[in-house]
Amino acid sequence: MLATSQRLWHVYIVKCRDNTLYTGITTDIERRINEHNNSTLGARYTRSRRPVKLHYYEQVDSRSAALKREMQIKKFSSKKKRSLASD
Repeated sequence: MLATSQRLWHVYIVKCRDNTLYTGITTDIERRINEHNNSTLGARYTRSRRPVKLHYYEQVDSRSAALKREMQIKKFSSKKKRSLASD
C-alpha cells in the first residue's frame, strides 16, 4: 500500500441517469463509482440519480492538485465538461 503522500489521485466526472454531471476526486475510481451506485457512501447528489456512469477522469499527483482541478472543472460550463471526454 502506498503512503497517502505517494497515492495517485483522480479527478472524475460521472454522468447521472438524468443526464446531469457530478465531479469529484478519489484514489480509487472503480470503488468510488461503485459507492455512487450502490451505497450510502456515494454523494448525496448522485443517490437519487442512479445509476451513474464514468464520463471522464484524469490522474494527478496529490490530493491538493486533485482538489484544485476539481474546483476548476466545477466552474466549467456543462458543454465544456461534456467535451472533456472527447479531448
